[in-house]
Amino acid sequence: MAATPAADSRLLVIYASETGNAMDAAERVGRQAERGGCPAVDVLPMDSFDPSCLPSERFVVFVVSTTGQGDPPDSMKGFWRYLLKKNLGARWLEGVRYAVFGLGDSGYQKYNFAAKKLDKRLLHLGAEPIIQVGLGDDQHPSGYEGALDPWLLSLWESLNQTTPSLLPRMYDIINPDLSVLGDAKVEVIYHSSDKAQQDSNLLDFKNLIQRARSMSPSLQFYNNDKEPHYMLQMVSNRCLTKENSDRDVRHFELENPSSGITYQVGDALEILPSQSPSAVDSFIERCKLDPDCYITVRAKDRVKISKGSLLKDRIKLKTFVALTMDVASASPRRYFFEVMSFFATAEHEKEKLQYFASPEGRDDLYQYNQKEGRTILEVLDDFPSVQMPFEWLVQLTPPLKKRAFSISSSPLAKPNQIHLTVSIVSWRTPFKRMRRGLCSSWLAGLNPNEENLIPCWVHHGSLPPPHPSTPLILIGPGTGCAPFCAFVAERAAQSTSEATAPILFFFGCRNQENDFLYKDFWYAHAHDQGVLSSKNGGGFFVAFSRDQPQKVYVQHRIREQSARVWNLLKSGAAIYIAGSSTKMPADVTAALEEVICQETGCSEEEASIWLRKLERNGKFHTETWS
Repeated sequence: MAATPAADSRLLVIYASETGNAMDAAERVGRQAERGGCPAVDVLPMDSFDPSCLPSERFVVFVVSTTGQGDPPDSMKGFWRYLLKKNLGARWLEGVRYAVFGLGDSGYQKYNFAAKKLDKRLLHLGAEPIIQVGLGDDQHPSGYEGALDPWLLSLWESLNQTTPSLLPRMYDIINPDLSVLGDAKVEVIYHSSDKAQQDSNLLDFKNLIQRARSMSPSLQFYNNDKEPHYMLQMVSNRCLTKENSDRDVRHFELENPSSGITYQVGDALEILPSQSPSAVDSFIERCKLDPDCYITVRAKDRVKISKGSLLKDRIKLKTFVALTMDVASASPRRYFFEVMSFFATAEHEKEKLQYFASPEGRDDLYQYNQKEGRTILEVLDDFPSVQMPFEWLVQLTPPLKKRAFSISSSPLAKPNQIHLTVSIVSWRTPFKRMRRGLCSSWLAGLNPNEENLIPCWVHHGSLPPPHPSTPLILIGPGTGCAPFCAFVAERAAQSTSEATAPILFFFGCRNQENDFLYKDFWYAHAHDQGVLSSKNGGGFFVAFSRDQPQKVYVQHRIREQSARVWNLLKSGAAIYIAGSSTKMPADVTAALEEVICQETGCSEEEASIWLRKLERNGKFHTETWS
């Protein structure tokens, strides 16, 4: 296929991001290419690019993150399905030169799996790699940037050698001029104050959330950021762990005051947390902004709109900050420090910021910023001479993102409620500063006796609801038990009107006294004719890891119940695993392989193949989180 002149002189950067890191890395690729004089650079989210157009491109850089147990981000799934089409031949991408950079965590079993699979598939379709796939690792002392910096230098050097016209100012990439700052990509339009603008205060809160977040350029590429599905009221906030335990796990019950809630077991609930009003006020005061003025925010590359539309889309500045800009929990990106250096009037601050933004200062920045969990507000306070224009703050402040939680209730048992099992996140930084998770801490602080409407979205999770006739093997240590509360409650409700298959559930925690979550619930369903009772072919097995000298985990209980596990597997059981993303899923999988070997006499390789076949048939599901 003949290339157009535009394709020959264009660098296309496509990213698939889950938390924003891949988007940040992709934008950095684009900035450096522009700095090097590339005639045309486009940076796009993967789900906004038509994969059928890929053969017409000549130079493409892919930046993709890996989530969970080797899963691609949602924005990559459609693109990936297209690439797997059987009618795409081995020469489909002939003439396309590409590079892949992955963002992952080597603590996961399938480290950077999405990037590795993409690189392999592009090669099979006839594309030519510019350089080897780059693998960013969160475990690196500098985070993913520890691999990104040298990988980018190799990318530019390789492109400059083969196609010098693509980067006519290669010197400017290697030795950037830190005295030149381009324009912000965000435009903020300020509106004069009049009575008509007070109508914004009367807007329905759901609509106000949608308006603010659809206006934010940093949120425009996030999926499903429409108006909240529900505004739920918290009606129960109960601590599941012992009062003096070092862990605080809560059971929350949310209710829809106006109507029912539509969801199914295995679904996830996304919540938009509220930021501390005092933090929002402090940010606005520090940045010398007018909290009461009305603004319209948009990306500069958007089509010009009429004055009437601008007035319609206006919003109060304080409301926009509170609903879209994470000013007091998320850490800024490296580029934030580079831009700050241009607005620093104190020489020592300018030097420090330039050092942080340089390759030499990368490790020190990582220790100061990410490791310490510095927030935008804290960083700005540390550099008091910096006064950044609001356009740059909107562009570079991390967006206020929704948090997802597995639903731990059944719509059959609780038709107008959603239950959540949430660990209240807190940790100490290397400098012994206490940090708390924004959403979990906010939820923990809500009083069920007071009015508190929570913006919520229901989305399908990675654990599909099983048919009542399918036997289940559930493994969920710690808060991994959350979706299985829903599974067990659902099957109990189903059993009152139809025949249901048995369930084996393996639960694990540290201590029987401190963190045995939902103890009474499990035992109630394990007694008599309950869905977890041995009389019905089921079973409930718990591992207390720290109640004896030798650690005991769920994988030990699985091995102890080898015969029961195999009997259920050979009768068509589905396996569901939920919980920590570190060693647990791999250890549980190894234990299941041992069970198959022991009960059938097959080899380890045959047992592994057997489980992979189970996964392909939709009967082996994993949902993990860090």
